[in-house]
Amino acid sequence: LDPTFGAIGGSPLILEGFVPFERELSILAARSRTGETAYWPLVENVHRDGILRLSIAPALDAEGALADAAAAIAAKTLEALDYVGVLAIELFQHEGRLLANEMAPRVHNSGHWTIEGARTSQFENHLRAILGLPLGATDAIGVSAMVNLIGETPDPAALLGIEGAHMHLYGKPARPGRKLGHVTVVEPGREALESALAQVATLVAEPTLRR
Repeated sequence: LDPTFGAIGGSPLILEGFVPFERELSILAARSRTGETAYWPLVENVHRDGILRLSIAPALDAEGALADAAAAIAAKTLEALDYVGVLAIELFQHEGRLLANEMAPRVHNSGHWTIEGARTSQFENHLRAILGLPLGATDAIGVSAMVNLIGETPDPAALLGIEGAHMHLYGKPARPGRKLGHVTVVEPGREALESALAQVATLVAEPTLRR
């Protein structure tokens, strides 16, 4: 490392190590102007080509100690920054540990499921936080899957014909790799969610859905 650092003239840099993580999780948290905090359930994220494709909430087997560890990371960050609003932290799960990968100081793509899948969405709690209003409950309503619509959008009538599906389009011109919207499926249990996701997979050209 020393010769390499010298070869680039001692410019400031960030050295990142490769982490053979088992999965990526994210925690979304909110902190209000009064210091009140709230945390949504851990979310499992699936990426392809560097783009988030699928989020499942709550993440499977992510209760107890794992959820507590994620909340502790978020709590320390919110407090240290005297933060107000919604914050998302992406985490690698590796050998029972959580390693922070990225932080987004805003509402986040991996939290879009909260619009239909949580008692209070990330957007509503963001507004409550900055206005100094009490934060809303963040419990999940059943289980949810959020699928990003990348590059193209499916037939809305066919997609909305799927039980529990909700479609959001962003009004952006289509182009390869662009997030044009998302669909959220909310079901009472994981078996029903997997069935609904299989139906979404017939309409959305996304290999990560064909599991």
